[in-house]
Amino acid sequence: MEKKNLVRVFVKGGILSPGDFLRILTTAKELGTEFIHLGSRQDILFPAKDRSKTLLKNIFQSINTEYEINEFTHQNIVSSYVALDVMPNKKWLVPHVYHYILDSFDFRAKYRINLVDPSQSMVPLFTGNINFIASTTDNYWYLYFRLKQFDNLPVAYSKIIHGYDLAKAALCLNELELETVTVEEIFSKLDELEINTLNPEEELKYPDASFPYYEGLNREPGGNYWLGLYWRNNKFSINFLIELCKRCMDTHVGKISLTPWKSLIIKGIESNYYVGWEKLMGRFGINLRHSSLELNWHLPVLSEEALMLKNYLVRILDQQDISTSGLTFTIKPNDDIYLFTSVVIEINKEGGDGGNTYNILYAKDFNPNSAEYLTYVKNVTKNVLPALLMELSVMYFDQIDDQPTTVPKKKAEQQVVATTERYQCKHCLSIYDAQYGDEAANIAPGTSFDSLPDSYICPTCEAKKAEFVMV
Repeated sequence: MEKKNLVRVFVKGGILSPGDFLRILTTAKELGTEFIHLGSRQDILFPAKDRSKTLLKNIFQSINTEYEINEFTHQNIVSSYVALDVMPNKKWLVPHVYHYILDSFDFRAKYRINLVDPSQSMVPLFTGNINFIASTTDNYWYLYFRLKQFDNLPVAYSKIIHGYDLAKAALCLNELELETVTVEEIFSKLDELEINTLNPEEELKYPDASFPYYEGLNREPGGNYWLGLYWRNNKFSINFLIELCKRCMDTHVGKISLTPWKSLIIKGIESNYYVGWEKLMGRFGINLRHSSLELNWHLPVLSEEALMLKNYLVRILDQQDISTSGLTFTIKPNDDIYLFTSVVIEINKEGGDGGNTYNILYAKDFNPNSAEYLTYVKNVTKNVLPALLMELSVMYFDQIDDQPTTVPKKKAEQQVVATTERYQCKHCLSIYDAQYGDEAANIAPGTSFDSLPDSYICPTCEAKKAEFVMV
């Protein structure tokens, strides 16, 4: 399949309802394809021809979703919504905040825009040209630019911007030619806007480079489950996905989330439906537990060459029982790709021996959020790549700080005398136990209910703090 035959569907923030997903899938099937691809910008891609333009227009207008066919002039807005309940998050950054901000982006973006919580490490921070990063101040966001004239290194705006003004700032930037203006001109345009800003209380702290395992059925903090699905060749069967959407609607699952790693996550699976979900996977022969070696690769969507190289490397590393847990990899056959992984394998076409040679780069401190890459080797042949990746994995584990952390005496005493008070949500009956706190909301053990911020919500049904009663 060639790029000119692709329909690209912009799934804003990587969030879509099972019903909308079902309509996209049935449309793709009607156009003669048996599978879809998932893109690294949390978008959906499938083949179609010009004769389908009227059908596509009618379908996507009905679900209020943007798309492109035979053109690649606009960009999807990426968000870390997918990491909620899967990884740590800012306590104020709850689902309705994501939804409100994403809904306010009512224009087609010609630049890559990211909306990311730095507490998690599944969605990279700086893969956009315009990157809004959640701060420690409630609903205020850092703004970082990543543009070619800045050597693709993140450049920060001096102020943090209120969430409800992000779309206004992004629209202003969208109307500029960002690749040709200076940083002073960009900042000047932002300073002229009537938006709510503050001086940041602290500098942005990058998340740890450790990459999560995100596949299979896993427990959520509230007692429900989330399901991560990954396909080796990034060809997701439409017939299976149609049944998956129907299962979501039958079991009260309201959202499906796409990751930047060409995979999807379904959250809020109630425990009483767990077995039914396992039966669905088994009926279609879905493998839910690929090796972690396979899950942490970023490849161009339609590059068969990159996919074959990845499969070769994963197979050798697996045979050698090598751990790459925490690392991420990119195979880069050309310059038209944004780097956001720990290790990069560049393909040099037609090396000296008549075949390709390869360069290996790695991110400074193995943290791709630094956006600074160091060269490890240049112009090596394919057969030595596995051994070099093994060396890099050893380097990665050697540089991890394994010193035990010391708990301040006062904090330790507080933990010893932690209260056992318990409060229950009146709606879903979830319990807040002060002895354990709420790890998913960054609430430490021993935190009394009265000490919780007013913005605290039920981790299961999102009811407000006032809706809890002591039990």
